[in-house]
Amino acid sequence: MDYNREYKELRNKLFSRAAIIVFSGAVILFLLFSVVLEGRFANGVVWFLNRVLKIDYDVAMTVYQQIFGNNKELIMLAACAGVFFILLRFYLNQFTKYFIEVNRGIDALIREDTGDVILSRELSATEKKINQIKHTLEKRKVDTQLAEQRKNDLIVYLAHDLKTPLTSVIGYLTLLRDENQISEELREKYLSISLDKAERLEDLINEFFEITRFNLSNITLEYSKVNLTRMLEQFVFEFRPMFATKNLTCTLHAAPDIMLKCDVDKVQRVFDNLLRNAVNYSFEDTAIEVSAEQDDSYITLKFTNRGNTIPEEKLGRIFEQFYRLDTARSSNSGGAGVGLAIAKEIVELHQGTISAYSENELTCFEVTFPLS
Repeated sequence: MDYNREYKELRNKLFSRAAIIVFSGAVILFLLFSVVLEGRFANGVVWFLNRVLKIDYDVAMTVYQQIFGNNKELIMLAACAGVFFILLRFYLNQFTKYFIEVNRGIDALIREDTGDVILSRELSATEKKINQIKHTLEKRKVDTQLAEQRKNDLIVYLAHDLKTPLTSVIGYLTLLRDENQISEELREKYLSISLDKAERLEDLINEFFEITRFNLSNITLEYSKVNLTRMLEQFVFEFRPMFATKNLTCTLHAAPDIMLKCDVDKVQRVFDNLLRNAVNYSFEDTAIEVSAEQDDSYITLKFTNRGNTIPEEKLGRIFEQFYRLDTARSSNSGGAGVGLAIAKEIVELHQGTISAYSENELTCFEVTFPLS
């Protein structure tokens, strides 16, 4: 910002006021010397001494000369000093008025008053800055309240989700304990269901730890070079059991041996979150596509799946902390709503970008990493 230009009007106004005060002081001193000390003031003093105090005219003239005439320099000096301090005080009052206005604007910020702060026209730059701060603080307050509300809602939902599989585990284990004549086939079924519910319970507990880590730790990066193509191939292979649960296929399109300098563990976390998200929200019997392309400056990755089209208003919030798409909260696979937020933070720490678009039942997450 060009502050010289922003405060040009204030500077010009202060200068004009100073010029007016200096000119006024010069006029006052001129009148004091030429009119007062040399004109009517002298005649008035002599008249007073002669007519009122009955002093001889010549003596009155002598008295005036001795008191005033012979001390003109001293009187002028005292007059100059008096005029200077009076005008300086007036100028400082005008100057400090701006500080008072600014302080009132700051007080409005502290009180969180509604409406914008209004200052003098010549303080428009300061007014703009204060209002920017005010709007920023208001937005942060609203964002904090929304995040806190989402987190509170999330805790309630997760507590409910924890109770559901725990109840099932206790129920089936109780049946196994109490039923003495249970068949081996039924025993295997109950044990399998209990194990599934226990694993779901473990996933939800891990979500709680994920929330704690996201809020209490700062992510730092440890860079190393990795073969991105092989990393993606490994991910596609490891996710095969998850793909099988919904009869999904996954295709990787990437040139061989694309190299990326990054924090390998953190980037793996990004890919894990994006692939899990693709699996969770894909239609059954559809395909997931992963691609990686490299140009002179960037590596671009895309994770594409077929599922319900994400509405525009939800798409704009999808990377927010604790935000989940499945508002019914009944999904057995839905996360805590921190996976995409963490992915975004990791990508941006690598000076990259992450975005999403969804239309015609096709959803794509695009990630870019700079090569340098």
